[in-house]
Amino acid sequence: MAQNRVLIVEDEVSIAKMISMNLKVAGYDTVLFHDGREAAEAMEREHEYDIALLDVMLPGMDGFSLFDVVKEYEIPVIFLTAKDDIGSKVQGLQGGAEDYMVKPFEMLELMVRMEKVLERTRKLDDVIHILDLEINLPSHTVTKNGEEISLKPMEFELLCVLARNKNIAISREDLLRRVWGVDYVGETRTVDVHIGQLRKKLSLGGQIKTVSKIGYRLED
Repeated sequence: MAQNRVLIVEDEVSIAKMISMNLKVAGYDTVLFHDGREAAEAMEREHEYDIALLDVMLPGMDGFSLFDVVKEYEIPVIFLTAKDDIGSKVQGLQGGAEDYMVKPFEMLELMVRMEKVLERTRKLDDVIHILDLEINLPSHTVTKNGEEISLKPMEFELLCVLARNKNIAISREDLLRRVWGVDYVGETRTVDVHIGQLRKKLSLGGQIKTVSKIGYRLED
């Protein structure tokens, strides 16, 4: 699976490194800048990005001004900012941003929102390759070493979530929301049962790890 390339422009170094580290673990390729003008100048030379994460309050050039530069290259943008006033949100979204997240935020939520943006902009791969599996999203099929393995719809969706967030621990509650939906009223035991089926059908007993008191992680 080709890596989606992410531009991160965030002046708080610790936050920028945290975002970059987590995205790299999940299989993204990241490029970091801490200054808006530096990022804008660099884009004149290199602008092949699938998505951009922009802080609003940046030295050199603020995020809204930088957004005007990024838009020229048709790169979808999510704003990450400590400014939660309605005016800033409206300015960002009316200007054409895909989403707007206020700090502090959960890393998993950011990745979920990124997935949605990449899906909408058709920059998310239709086929995921992980371990010895090929997951074909349009056809809803999974092959292991070339042999198709039959999965139930929720087993397939669960596998997709784990694969797109490989090496990241995801809680049972988050898996329930993302696979079964926010209105699902069942118990987290449902996740455990489906995980058991995935381990058995795909021989992933050693790769789908149980994370104590949290949930599960698919290790690549």
